[in-house]
Amino acid sequence: MIINHLLLKLQDRTTASIAQTKGILLSMEGRIEVLRKIRVETDIRHGASSYDLMLITGFASMADFDTYLIHPVHQEVSAYVGNVVAAAASVCYES
Repeated sequence: MIINHLLLKLQDRTTASIAQTKGILLSMEGRIEVLRKIRVETDIRHGASSYDLMLITGFASMADFDTYLIHPVHQEVSAYVGNVVAAAASVCYES
């Protein structure tokens, strides 16, 4: 399985903004056929170096991950995230 972790630090780091972004990320569940796993975790430390959210997604193959990246639902969510994110980092690995 291919696992991708995406860390997001939001421009607006309020609880409401974090909750809204988490909901938008989770809205992909069940709407993208190649997306086998989705989970969103919220930071509890709230330090200056902390990221606010971690999106964890799972796919059967790299080809499925590539399909996910261009899927219209992902593109819509990605456009939203692009407007609210201050910084992002990701790790993709095989499990």
